[in-house]
Amino acid sequence: MQQGPRVAVIGLDCGTPKLLFEDLHAEVPNIAKLMGDGLYGDLASITPPITVPAWACAMTGRVPGQLGIYGFRNRKDTSYDGLSIAHSGSIKAPAVWDALGAQGKSSVLIGVPPSFPPPKEFPGWRVGCFLTPPSAKSWAYPQALEVEIDEELGGTGRYIFDIPNFREAGFDVALDQVFKMTERRFQVSRRLIRNKPWDFFMLCDIAPDRLHHVFWQYYDPRHPLYEPGNKYEQVFQDYYRFLDQQVGSLLELIPDDAVTMVMSDHGARPMMGGLCFNDWLIKEGYLTLYEPVHGPTPIKDASIDWSRTVAWGDGGYYGRLFLNVKGREPQGTVESSHYETVRDELITRLESAPGPDGAPLGTKVLKPQDVYPEVNGIAPDLIVYFGDLEWRSVGAVGNPSLYTYENDTGPDGANHDRDGIFIMKGLAGQRTGRVEGLNLVDVGPSILSIYGIEAPQGAVGRSFLS
Repeated sequence: MQQGPRVAVIGLDCGTPKLLFEDLHAEVPNIAKLMGDGLYGDLASITPPITVPAWACAMTGRVPGQLGIYGFRNRKDTSYDGLSIAHSGSIKAPAVWDALGAQGKSSVLIGVPPSFPPPKEFPGWRVGCFLTPPSAKSWAYPQALEVEIDEELGGTGRYIFDIPNFREAGFDVALDQVFKMTERRFQVSRRLIRNKPWDFFMLCDIAPDRLHHVFWQYYDPRHPLYEPGNKYEQVFQDYYRFLDQQVGSLLELIPDDAVTMVMSDHGARPMMGGLCFNDWLIKEGYLTLYEPVHGPTPIKDASIDWSRTVAWGDGGYYGRLFLNVKGREPQGTVESSHYETVRDELITRLESAPGPDGAPLGTKVLKPQDVYPEVNGIAPDLIVYFGDLEWRSVGAVGNPSLYTYENDTGPDGANHDRDGIFIMKGLAGQRTGRVEGLNLVDVGPSILSIYGIEAPQGAVGRSFLS
């Protein structure tokens, strides 16, 4: 039997306050009971609110600038070779399970990003996250855990890390996989929470995120593509009822003396459209091609004349703008003495840029140095929220318009939003009811405080339980 405190975290990727606390509250009685018995509130995400690095920030108490990770993809150097995918080795800062392991405590982690490739050493058991490719030869620690998981799933099928090409898989295929992914992840979670001697347990389910991105336009009347009476109008209600049943089945196995948390890394909102970032930069004279492209073309495949290029951008739920700086990039054109002037000029022009109706789109632009106490790795020179996160950044060039309602990486109905969810019960003397001021980077330090452990040196997050 385990001695001392225990904490169990159920992570619902992209869990959204408006859905779980308001619109679909009646569909999730198990989650609603947790809210009623404990404390809950909006959980302010990081800048930018992206799955990788958000979970890492939550569990290390650090912000992206400190980790040097600004999204799912990041510049590996100052060349023009594009972006590399984040992986488990990208996070150097100690997380909750590292601090617990140093005191001889064991953790069970299932799907917590980033966790591929699996670690060579770990104080407990760890199952890979959505970054794990279906062809991976190794995806859990210890490797014998893979045999146990396959045995548990048996006739129900293989463990599902993610839905390959979920935006283009087809709606019926994606919906089927969303349900199966949640079902199998919770099935594995029930086995491990019963059979492993854990002090800390954490599950992260990516399925809500995939549901939101693929189907938001069918659910939300605010979405410009919404049509009343469509075939998929009830899929959110159906899925969240099912998810809540799975959560309830896991809650039954969590010891009464454990502290239970349900949280997300960010929320979601309807995506109103996309702004073609690099086409805008071409139009405004900041990006030059040797020759025009014919039809939408990924920026990495375009022939950029770097000797006449000031800046280029990257697509995604937010825009990353990179300056072509002399002495930093191979063919830099921006003098270091003009760096701040060019950044300020671009901020002014981006924030005043109109939308398709001619009125300002409402874009917000941030300098990393203004939002992070440290800026490590190769950070974007500017962080751009088109339409203040109502519009995504489209990286391809050669689009017929600066504005599009189609995503260059496949259909997508939702963008990320600033606030996720947090629910907690089981801590002696804790507050109850709705609380304000909760922050994602405070979650890890708050968990450690339950064990009487201080946040690691360098963490900016602080316990909100003291």
